[in-house]
Amino acid sequence: MPAGFGVALDPRLRRVDRGRVLIGGTPMRLVRLSDAGCRALDRLVGGATVPGPGATATLARHLVAAGMAHPRPPLPPQAGVADVAVVIPVRDRPEGLGRALAGIGPVAELVVVDDGSTDARAAAAVTAAAGATLLRTPRPGGPAAARNRGLHATTAPLVAFVDSDCEPAPGWLDGLLPHLDDPVVGLVAPRVTAPPPAPGDGPLARYESVRSPLDMGPGEAAVRAGGLVPYVPSAVLLVRREAALAVGGFDEALRVGEDVDFVWRLAAAGWIARYEPAVRVTHAPRRRLGDWLGQRAAYGGSAAALSRRHPGRLAAARLSPGAALGWALLLLRRPAPALGLAAVATLRLGRRLRPLGGPWREAARLSAAGHATTARVLADQATRTWWPAALGAALVSRRARRALVLVAVLPSLAEWWERRPELDPVRYCALRIADAAAYGAGVWAGCARERTAGPLLPRLERREAGSATAGLWKTVVHMLGKVD
Repeated sequence: MPAGFGVALDPRLRRVDRGRVLIGGTPMRLVRLSDAGCRALDRLVGGATVPGPGATATLARHLVAAGMAHPRPPLPPQAGVADVAVVIPVRDRPEGLGRALAGIGPVAELVVVDDGSTDARAAAAVTAAAGATLLRTPRPGGPAAARNRGLHATTAPLVAFVDSDCEPAPGWLDGLLPHLDDPVVGLVAPRVTAPPPAPGDGPLARYESVRSPLDMGPGEAAVRAGGLVPYVPSAVLLVRREAALAVGGFDEALRVGEDVDFVWRLAAAGWIARYEPAVRVTHAPRRRLGDWLGQRAAYGGSAAALSRRHPGRLAAARLSPGAALGWALLLLRRPAPALGLAAVATLRLGRRLRPLGGPWREAARLSAAGHATTARVLADQATRTWWPAALGAALVSRRARRALVLVAVLPSLAEWWERRPELDPVRYCALRIADAAAYGAGVWAGCARERTAGPLLPRLERREAGSATAGLWKTVVHMLGKVD
């Protein structure tokens, strides 16, 4: 971690054994610190910053990489708005383009790439009124091609890609730029939300206001496949030019999912991507039901092509062999062997946690948390990616019908209660089920088109002994001998 950076512990992290043992991160880990490492972490948590290269910097970097802590860059940042070029791809949305341009603010370069709009004069007029540079492509090449053209047409060291249906808030760059003081950070993305519903808005707008597909949630995180935030949408991205060029920009063969592919290729090249939800940008949702369902199906349809490019990263679910066996036994109505398997795994885990006080309680807690997470994943996939198979089973089995209704309705009601949208629970649940079903239909269609079953299948991942049923955690021991 660079000198001058601080860290903040992730709110889900727990410190036990007098602060020497950390439990948390994504995937969940157990990290044991030496006395010196514990004192160094106490100083960082108390507001100290990394003094320079050394053990403290290494500790901070490891904790941030594990998702146990988050960086706090020094202020003001080294880079400013004078180092940023903004690229806005657009096609046939002059009104939205005007709102997007109005929210950009002062930057070094402002470029609009018209990707074959049917009314080129409308986009040209809006661009000229904002004092931006217009690049026009006579035939649509897709958003990836438009962004690449803007990338190569600008020269600033940082490039912000902003979609034409987004509205940045004043000062939107101020919360993103500091992260790029870390030289290994290649991309930073804000939280993208739908605007609050207006009095005359219908059910779709009210649903989207709390459940936009582009909203990656309130928790800051490193962006990586399998993480808390596995990707970020390209609605708004602040990218280091060096990083974007190093991976060849966006894949122009992808009309949907090019943002996921871009972020994952950056990570594979060694760059870090950060999600910064303290910065918010609004994104206009689809207003008509057909367009809304089509959007969800298109998102699902990109999974197969992404799976071809990134094998194993788009599995329908990730399970340990023990977790898969346990849930299979439950589905076969064999609860006793399933409970026995869980008990054995918990005991093995407890033995590994003996150095901690109360190892059996901790083992039970971790195993229960893993089982709960696995249950949520399986229930979600039953109404999302696996719904055609689940529906087929429900047509021939009364028990399967009851189970499908439960996993479709109960999580939807629980989510409605938690989020409290300006929408009644019946319509919220109906839209949530339709949302998942449209996405799942797109996944199946994409798999048929690409001739792959990758996104439809669970992935079995071997964990360390004792975590077979916990599913999402592993043990890591990290010792620091001397700390600066």
